[in-house]
Amino acid sequence: MDAKEWLVVNELPGMGALRTAALAAKQPQWPHGWLAGLPSNAASALRLWLAQPERSPLQQAIDHTFAWLEAAPNRHLLHRNHPAWPELLDQLPDPPVVLWAQGDLSALDGPKLAMVGTRRPTSEGSGNAQAFARELANRGWCIVSGMALGVDGVAQRAALASGGRSIAVLGCGIDVIYPPRHRDLHEQLSTVAGGLLLSEHPPGTVARPAFFPRRNRVVTGLSLGTLVVEATEKSGSLVSARLALEQDRELFALPGSLHNVQARGCLQLIRSGATLVRHVDDILEELQHWAERYMPTSPSVIADNASLDLPIIDNEAPKDDVLSTLGATPTPIDVLVQSVGITVSECQQRLLMLELDGKVAQQAGGWVRLTRPW
Repeated sequence: MDAKEWLVVNELPGMGALRTAALAAKQPQWPHGWLAGLPSNAASALRLWLAQPERSPLQQAIDHTFAWLEAAPNRHLLHRNHPAWPELLDQLPDPPVVLWAQGDLSALDGPKLAMVGTRRPTSEGSGNAQAFARELANRGWCIVSGMALGVDGVAQRAALASGGRSIAVLGCGIDVIYPPRHRDLHEQLSTVAGGLLLSEHPPGTVARPAFFPRRNRVVTGLSLGTLVVEATEKSGSLVSARLALEQDRELFALPGSLHNVQARGCLQLIRSGATLVRHVDDILEELQHWAERYMPTSPSVIADNASLDLPIIDNEAPKDDVLSTLGATPTPIDVLVQSVGITVSECQQRLLMLELDGKVAQQAGGWVRLTRPW
């Protein structure tokens, strides 16, 4: 089947991604095999298009898309028979029937990781999103997200700025800029090398709330794993986390302070079994079982982690241990910094890991060491 025929299938009434996938799995011949498997209203619409396309509403959709394709370079319509179709999508129970694409199709090559999070990240969350996206891009990974405000946009900008690849899956038509504040990012993704926009909605389709959960299933479905950078307990990012697990993909989360509302969703995910991530290597180690098929053969790996501008969270200092410095009397963080000889940032990171392990707690006046897990 070619692009025109898949467009027709996409427009058939009473179908949808799930029903279409179930029928397509039977590999019916076009058009008679499809006609035999379609519900009556869809079969009637297909018969009309086959006999008199000029009278069919399906033809209008075809004409609209082909006019869009011809209006500018780097525009594509992806479908199951297209050479650039991402095969990971075929593992979903409800993959998109077609995807409108604009940008560099080579962004679909190689391994991909979804990065999602809150629309209102803290400065630490934004810094982590940038650092992880940058190093992953340097190692040959494509960052997939939804071009939303906050963590999504921060991660995608960082990947492109480092010369890497990034894919945005939109919850609207590919020519609709949403959110409007990301006009420049939309332009980057559609024009620079390594950038790509995808949508399962025809050009001109405005954003609607119901579209975003469906958009998220494509974000996670394209990816070998999903990293939640920072999220509240009721964040939409947890929808992506659930989808990743349902799709049998790996789920990762960055830890944050117990006192940071924007980190509680991540802590909840970690408690529920998501892999706690302190460094990019934590992600790559979990994904080694995909290595032969999806990982880059010659990744641009930076061997010396000390040279990376990337937060690495350590449980304890190797010599002047933070834990051993604490006792039953609260110790202010500035005193800890001076006693152990580390930076405030590093001290906060170590305290976070010790707090997650139930070994320390913050009280009025500073931090104390706990005598037993709590």
